[in-house]
Amino acid sequence: MRSHSRVIGGVLALSLTTQLTACGTLFFPDRRGQIEGRIDPLVAGLDAIGILFYVIPGLIAFGIDFATGAIYLPNDQYSIAPEKLRDAVGEDGRIDQVRLKAIVLQEIGLDLPLDDPRLIQHSGSIEQLAALGLRAEA
Repeated sequence: MRSHSRVIGGVLALSLTTQLTACGTLFFPDRRGQIEGRIDPLVAGLDAIGILFYVIPGLIAFGIDFATGAIYLPNDQYSIAPEKLRDAVGEDGRIDQVRLKAIVLQEIGLDLPLDDPRLIQHSGSIEQLAALGLRAEA
C-alpha cells in the first residue's frame, strides 16, 4: 500500500510540474506586453492539453498567457519586457533618452532615432508610474 501512494504522489507531482511549465509566459518571456495579434498554436495547444488533463491549472495557464500577451505571435513587431525598461525611467518619472536607446539597441538590435525632432512624446498616467514603483513628479 505504501508503494501505491508513492506512485500516485509521484505522478501527481510530475503532472503538476509539467503543467506549470506549459505556460507560454515561461516559454516566451520576450512576448510579454503584447495586447493583440495572431494566437500562437503551440502555446494554445499546450494550454489546451492542460485543460484536458487538469482543468483549473489549464484555465489558469490560458488566463496568464492572455493577460501577459505571451499567447500572441510577434507578427514582426518587437517587444521588450517592462522590467528591462525600468532602468530608463528616472526617479522623477522622466525617461532618459540615452538609456532607452541603449536598452532598445541591446534587446532588439534597433537603433531608434529618439532625438528626431518629429518624435511625438506622450505622458504616462499615474497608474503606469505606480506599476513601475515610481511616483509622479509634482
